Amino acid sequence: MIREKQQKTRHDTGGAGWRRWFCAVVTALVAVVAPAAVVLGESIEDFYKNRAMDLYIGYSTGGAYDLYARSIGRYLGRHIPGNPTLVPKNMEGAGSLRLANFLYRVAPHDGSTLGTIGRGIPFDPLLIGQGDAFDAQKFSWIGSANNEVSVCVAMKDSGITKFEDLFTKELTVGGTGTSADTDQFPRVLNGTLGTHFKIVEGYPGGNDVLLAMERGEVKGRCGWSWSSVKTTRKEWLDDKRMIVLVQLSLTKHPEMPDVPLITDFAKTDEQRAILKLMFARNVMGRPYLAPPNLPADRLATLRQAFMDTMTDKDFVAEADKTQLEINPVSGEDVEKLVKEVYATPPDIIAKAKTAAATN
Repeated sequence: MIREKQQKTRHDTGGAGWRRWFCAVVTALVAVVAPAAVVLGESIEDFYKNRAMDLYIGYSTGGAYDLYARSIGRYLGRHIPGNPTLVPKNMEGAGSLRLANFLYRVAPHDGSTLGTIGRGIPFDPLLIGQGDAFDAQKFSWIGSANNEVSVCVAMKDSGITKFEDLFTKELTVGGTGTSADTDQFPRVLNGTLGTHFKIVEGYPGGNDVLLAMERGEVKGRCGWSWSSVKTTRKEWLDDKRMIVLVQLSLTKHPEMPDVPLITDFAKTDEQRAILKLMFARNVMGRPYLAPPNLPADRLATLRQAFMDTMTDKDFVAEADKTQLEINPVSGEDVEKLVKEVYATPPDIIAKAKTAAATN
């Protein structure tokens, strides 16, 4: 009797007991998987409805990146199904390198977070490689608000009247971070062409450099978007307090036919190749991006919404009123450009890197 009871107990444990364990596991799996299935099957509209999206800006308030982002943020949500609200947040630091690392490593990879960083940051791993925690080719590129032309400028009291003066005279310019255009561009010109820019680093953003120019702390800026010049300090041009020395781009801006192009000063094919590598970034003059590995449908939605915003009549009217130059580049084209730059021959990259490190 005792043996039969023991056998029955063992049988129950191996049969009914096993079934109870199995049911418990299945129930737990359903509890875990079911919500995921709902998320995976969630529509774009359901995901974005009543959502507050973070729109991070890699610079301090008042500069051109900030002005562009806040203007775009006011209209982008109306072109995303569900009409989310874009909430601008400034995260300055190291010329927006801090934000790039945050987007790549920390921010949610679900399409709820966007950012705008300096156009040169994606190429920082090629040219600087210090403090980078990202692979630029893996970012989810949303688009660019402008195909930019950057310039170098000098205040009238600097003693510099034309670009050629910089081969024999020094110009002190303000910088916003090792990876920023304001720092990289003058260093590359020093290292490649032999100019004499002296860079004062550490300003939180472009607006802070302008204040330093007003105070006389620095006498110029090199790596300043023409659209930003017109938006933030047009009066300096009108009253001739400031001189535009050179265009840092591969093609001239139609509004500056008499200002020389930087490639005009290249004397060798190698110099031209280095300058092309450095200034190709201006095609993505005001880039917007999201973390890597976004769901494909959300990435496509954000890219389309961005381009639709660029032609939104209310946005265009505001951009015209505030003199924000809009010449959009699609997310697909920005992604293509990044990959093309990363395919540059190693010897040219090495020489550009050396030039970018030259003080």
